Amino acid sequence: MIKTKEQITKIRIAGKILAKTAKEIKNKIDVGVSLKEIDKQVRQLIKGAGAKPAFLGYQPHGADRPFPAAICASLNEVVVHGIPDDYKLKSGDLLKLDFGVDYQGGIADGAFTIGIGKISDKQNRLMEATQQALIAGIKECKPGKKLGDIGWAINNYVTKHNFKVIKGLCGHGVGTNLHEEPSVFNEGQKNTGLDLREGMVLALEPMVSAGSPFIIKTEQDSYATEDGSLTAHFEHTVLITNGKPEILTK
Repeated sequence: MIKTKEQITKIRIAGKILAKTAKEIKNKIDVGVSLKEIDKQVRQLIKGAGAKPAFLGYQPHGADRPFPAAICASLNEVVVHGIPDDYKLKSGDLLKLDFGVDYQGGIADGAFTIGIGKISDKQNRLMEATQQALIAGIKECKPGKKLGDIGWAINNYVTKHNFKVIKGLCGHGVGTNLHEEPSVFNEGQKNTGLDLREGMVLALEPMVSAGSPFIIKTEQDSYATEDGSLTAHFEHTVLITNGKPEILTK
Protein backbone atom coordinates (compact mmCIF):
# COMPACT_ATOMS: atom_id res chain seq x y z
CA MET A 1 0.00 0.00 0.00
CA ILE A 2 2.94 2.33 0.68
CA LYS A 3 4.77 3.03 -2.58
CA THR A 4 8.55 3.05 -3.00
CA LYS A 5 10.41 6.06 -4.43
CA GLU A 6 10.92 4.15 -7.69
CA GLN A 7 7.22 3.34 -7.96
CA ILE A 8 6.24 6.94 -7.18
CA THR A 9 8.59 8.22 -9.93
CA LYS A 10 6.77 6.08 -12.52
CA ILE A 11 3.30 6.94 -11.19
CA ARG A 12 4.23 10.63 -11.29
CA ILE A 13 5.23 10.35 -14.97
CA ALA A 14 1.98 8.46 -15.72
CA GLY A 15 0.06 11.27 -14.00
CA LYS A 16 1.79 13.94 -16.10
CA ILE A 17 0.97 12.04 -19.30
CA LEU A 18 -2.65 11.71 -18.17
CA ALA A 19 -2.95 15.42 -17.35
CA LYS A 20 -1.43 16.45 -20.70
CA THR A 21 -3.72 14.03 -22.56
CA ALA A 22 -6.79 15.36 -20.71
CA LYS A 23 -5.85 18.95 -21.56
CA GLU A 24 -5.36 18.13 -25.25
CA ILE A 25 -8.49 16.03 -25.63
CA LYS A 26 -10.71 18.66 -23.95
CA ASN A 27 -9.92 21.00 -26.84
CA LYS A 28 -11.15 18.41 -29.36
CA ILE A 29 -14.45 17.53 -27.64
CA ASP A 30 -17.36 19.34 -29.30
CA VAL A 31 -20.79 18.91 -30.86
CA GLY A 32 -20.69 16.29 -33.63
CA VAL A 33 -17.57 14.47 -32.42
CA SER A 34 -18.10 10.73 -31.90
CA LEU A 35 -17.15 8.89 -28.71
CA LYS A 36 -15.10 6.40 -30.76
CA GLU A 37 -13.10 9.27 -32.26
CA ILE A 38 -12.31 10.60 -28.76
CA ASP A 39 -11.18 7.10 -27.72
CA LYS A 40 -8.95 6.81 -30.79
CA GLN A 41 -7.30 10.15 -30.10
CA VAL A 42 -6.72 9.36 -26.41
CA ARG A 43 -5.04 6.08 -27.40
CA GLN A 44 -2.78 7.92 -29.83
CA LEU A 45 -1.84 10.60 -27.29
CA ILE A 46 -1.00 8.07 -24.57
CA LYS A 47 0.99 5.82 -26.89
CA GLY A 48 2.74 8.84 -28.40
CA ALA A 49 3.95 9.74 -24.90
CA GLY A 50 5.54 6.30 -24.48
CA ALA A 51 2.85 4.83 -22.22
CA LYS A 52 -0.12 2.44 -22.45
CA PRO A 53 -3.87 3.01 -21.88
CA ALA A 54 -4.47 1.33 -18.50
CA PHE A 55 -8.18 0.62 -19.14
CA LEU A 56 -7.76 -1.22 -22.44
CA GLY A 57 -8.35 -4.94 -21.83
CA TYR A 58 -8.81 -4.45 -18.08
CA GLN A 59 -11.48 -6.60 -16.41
CA PRO A 60 -12.52 -5.20 -13.02
CA HIS A 61 -14.20 -7.31 -10.37
CA GLY A 62 -17.88 -7.79 -11.28
CA ALA A 63 -17.45 -7.00 -15.00
CA ASP A 64 -18.65 -9.59 -17.50
CA ARG A 65 -15.81 -9.00 -19.98
CA PRO A 66 -12.54 -7.08 -20.44
CA PHE A 67 -12.96 -3.37 -21.18
CA PRO A 68 -12.66 -2.77 -24.96
CA ALA A 69 -11.48 0.87 -24.98
CA ALA A 70 -8.90 3.32 -23.61
CA ILE A 71 -11.59 5.59 -22.12
CA CYS A 72 -14.85 5.27 -20.26
CA ALA A 73 -17.21 7.69 -22.03
CA SER A 74 -20.35 8.07 -19.92
CA LEU A 75 -23.20 10.34 -21.03
CA ASN A 76 -25.80 12.17 -18.95
CA GLU A 77 -27.45 9.63 -16.58
CA VAL A 78 -24.61 7.11 -17.09
CA VAL A 79 -22.15 7.57 -14.21
CA VAL A 80 -19.17 5.40 -15.16
CA HIS A 81 -17.90 2.60 -17.42
CA GLY A 82 -19.67 3.83 -20.58
CA ILE A 83 -18.20 2.15 -23.66
CA PRO A 84 -17.36 4.61 -26.48
CA ASP A 85 -19.44 3.96 -29.61
CA ASP A 86 -20.48 5.84 -32.76
CA TYR A 87 -22.69 8.29 -30.81
CA LYS A 88 -21.99 11.88 -31.86
CA LEU A 89 -22.08 14.47 -29.09
CA LYS A 90 -25.05 16.84 -28.99
CA SER A 91 -25.51 20.24 -27.40
CA GLY A 92 -26.73 19.78 -23.82
CA ASP A 93 -24.91 16.48 -23.21
CA LEU A 94 -22.81 15.97 -20.08
CA LEU A 95 -19.85 13.73 -20.93
CA LYS A 96 -17.78 12.02 -18.23
CA LEU A 97 -14.39 10.95 -19.53
CA ASP A 98 -12.43 8.55 -17.32
CA PHE A 99 -9.09 6.97 -18.28
CA GLY A 100 -5.84 5.61 -16.93
CA VAL A 101 -2.20 5.69 -18.01
CA ASP A 102 0.35 2.92 -17.45
CA TYR A 103 3.95 4.12 -17.68
CA GLN A 104 6.36 1.20 -17.19
CA GLY A 105 4.08 -0.29 -14.54
CA GLY A 106 3.27 3.01 -12.80
CA ILE A 107 -0.45 3.71 -13.10
CA ALA A 108 -2.41 6.96 -12.74
CA ASP A 109 -6.19 7.34 -13.04
CA GLY A 110 -8.24 10.47 -13.68
CA ALA A 111 -11.63 11.73 -14.86
CA PHE A 112 -13.44 14.93 -15.75
CA THR A 113 -16.92 16.01 -16.83
CA ILE A 114 -17.48 18.40 -19.70
CA GLY A 115 -20.66 20.10 -20.90
CA ILE A 116 -21.25 19.95 -24.65
CA GLY A 117 -22.50 23.09 -26.45
CA LYS A 118 -25.15 24.95 -24.48
CA ILE A 119 -25.85 23.49 -21.04
CA SER A 120 -28.16 24.56 -18.22
CA ASP A 121 -27.34 26.37 -14.97
CA LYS A 122 -28.18 23.17 -13.08
CA GLN A 123 -25.71 21.17 -15.17
CA ASN A 124 -23.04 23.79 -14.45
CA ARG A 125 -23.81 23.69 -10.73
CA LEU A 126 -23.67 19.88 -10.71
CA MET A 127 -20.23 19.89 -12.36
CA GLU A 128 -18.92 22.66 -10.10
CA ALA A 129 -20.16 20.94 -6.92
CA THR A 130 -18.57 17.63 -7.95
CA GLN A 131 -15.24 19.24 -8.82
CA GLN A 132 -15.15 21.24 -5.58
CA ALA A 133 -16.09 18.12 -3.58
CA LEU A 134 -13.02 16.42 -5.06
CA ILE A 135 -10.85 19.32 -3.89
CA ALA A 136 -12.42 19.11 -0.42
CA GLY A 137 -11.54 15.40 -0.28
CA ILE A 138 -7.98 15.98 -1.47
CA LYS A 139 -7.39 18.49 1.36
CA GLU A 140 -7.90 15.61 3.82
CA CYS A 141 -5.15 13.49 2.21
CA LYS A 142 -2.40 13.89 4.77
CA PRO A 143 -0.77 11.86 7.54
CA GLY A 144 -2.73 12.02 10.79
CA LYS A 145 -6.06 11.96 8.95
CA LYS A 146 -8.20 8.89 8.34
CA LEU A 147 -10.00 7.46 5.31
CA GLY A 148 -13.39 8.48 6.76
CA ASP A 149 -12.30 12.14 6.75
CA ILE A 150 -12.08 12.04 2.94
CA GLY A 151 -15.59 10.59 2.53
CA TRP A 152 -17.03 13.01 5.07
CA ALA A 153 -15.51 16.04 3.31
CA ILE A 154 -16.77 14.96 -0.12
CA ASN A 155 -20.30 14.11 1.01
CA ASN A 156 -20.59 17.21 3.17
CA TYR A 157 -19.75 19.46 0.22
CA VAL A 158 -22.13 17.64 -2.15
CA THR A 159 -25.13 17.64 0.21
CA LYS A 160 -24.60 21.33 1.06
CA HIS A 161 -25.17 22.06 -2.62
CA ASN A 162 -28.36 19.95 -2.78
CA PHE A 163 -26.92 17.07 -4.79
CA LYS A 164 -26.32 13.43 -3.80
CA VAL A 165 -23.28 11.19 -3.78
CA ILE A 166 -23.83 8.03 -5.84
CA LYS A 167 -24.25 4.91 -3.68
CA GLY A 168 -22.19 1.81 -4.35
CA LEU A 169 -19.32 3.39 -6.31
CA CYS A 170 -16.07 4.70 -4.84
CA GLY A 171 -12.45 5.63 -5.36
CA HIS A 172 -9.52 3.31 -4.65
CA GLY A 173 -5.84 2.84 -4.16
CA VAL A 174 -3.83 2.99 -7.38
CA GLY A 175 -0.24 2.95 -8.59
CA THR A 176 1.01 -0.55 -9.43
CA ASN A 177 -2.45 -1.89 -10.32
CA LEU A 178 -5.46 0.06 -11.58
CA HIS A 179 -7.61 -0.86 -8.57
CA GLU A 180 -5.91 -1.48 -5.22
CA GLU A 181 -6.86 -1.36 -1.57
CA PRO A 182 -8.17 0.68 0.12
CA SER A 183 -11.63 1.59 -1.17
CA VAL A 184 -12.01 5.38 -0.93
CA PHE A 185 -15.68 6.03 -0.25
CA ASN A 186 -17.41 9.32 -1.06
CA GLU A 187 -19.25 9.18 2.26
CA GLY A 188 -17.84 8.63 5.73
CA GLN A 189 -17.52 9.68 9.33
CA LYS A 190 -14.76 11.95 10.57
CA ASN A 191 -11.86 10.27 12.37
CA THR A 192 -12.85 6.72 11.34
CA GLY A 193 -11.26 4.10 9.13
CA LEU A 194 -7.73 3.50 7.92
CA ASP A 195 -4.89 5.83 8.95
CA LEU A 196 -3.56 7.84 6.02
CA ARG A 197 0.22 7.52 5.70
CA GLU A 198 2.98 9.11 3.68
CA GLY A 199 3.59 7.18 0.44
CA MET A 200 -0.01 6.11 -0.12
CA VAL A 201 -1.40 6.81 -3.61
CA LEU A 202 -5.18 7.18 -3.82
CA ALA A 203 -7.62 7.80 -6.65
CA LEU A 204 -10.35 10.08 -5.28
CA GLU A 205 -13.43 10.23 -7.49
CA PRO A 206 -16.68 11.82 -6.36
CA MET A 207 -19.61 10.68 -8.52
CA VAL A 208 -22.65 12.87 -7.98
CA SER A 209 -26.32 12.76 -9.00
CA ALA A 210 -28.76 15.62 -9.51
CA GLY A 211 -31.54 13.22 -8.42
CA SER A 212 -31.50 9.66 -7.08
CA PRO A 213 -28.22 8.40 -5.59
CA PHE A 214 -29.09 4.80 -6.54
CA ILE A 215 -27.76 3.10 -9.67
CA ILE A 216 -28.63 0.29 -12.04
CA LYS A 217 -26.26 -1.76 -14.18
CA THR A 218 -26.86 -1.37 -17.91
CA GLU A 219 -26.50 -3.99 -20.64
CA GLN A 220 -23.06 -2.68 -21.56
CA ASP A 221 -21.69 -3.09 -17.98
CA SER A 222 -21.96 0.64 -17.23
CA TYR A 223 -23.80 2.19 -14.28
CA ALA A 224 -26.61 4.74 -14.60
CA THR A 225 -28.92 6.49 -12.13
CA GLU A 226 -32.11 4.52 -11.54
CA ASP A 227 -34.30 7.58 -12.24
CA GLY A 228 -32.36 8.88 -15.27
CA SER A 229 -30.93 11.85 -13.35
CA LEU A 230 -27.88 13.65 -14.69
CA THR A 231 -24.52 12.85 -13.11
CA ALA A 232 -21.01 14.30 -12.88
CA HIS A 233 -17.66 12.68 -12.09
CA PHE A 234 -14.19 14.09 -11.40
CA GLU A 235 -11.10 12.14 -10.34
CA HIS A 236 -7.47 12.75 -9.44
CA THR A 237 -4.62 10.47 -8.42
CA VAL A 238 -3.17 11.85 -5.19
CA LEU A 239 0.09 11.10 -3.38
CA ILE A 240 0.12 11.51 0.40
CA THR A 241 3.32 13.30 1.47
CA ASN A 242 4.55 14.66 4.78
CA GLY A 243 3.35 18.08 3.61
CA LYS A 244 0.53 19.05 1.27
CA PRO A 245 -1.08 16.29 -0.82
CA GLU A 246 0.44 16.06 -4.28
CA ILE A 247 -2.09 15.83 -7.14
CA LEU A 248 -0.29 13.64 -9.68
CA THR A 249 -2.87 14.15 -12.45
CA LYS A 250 -3.23 17.95 -12.22
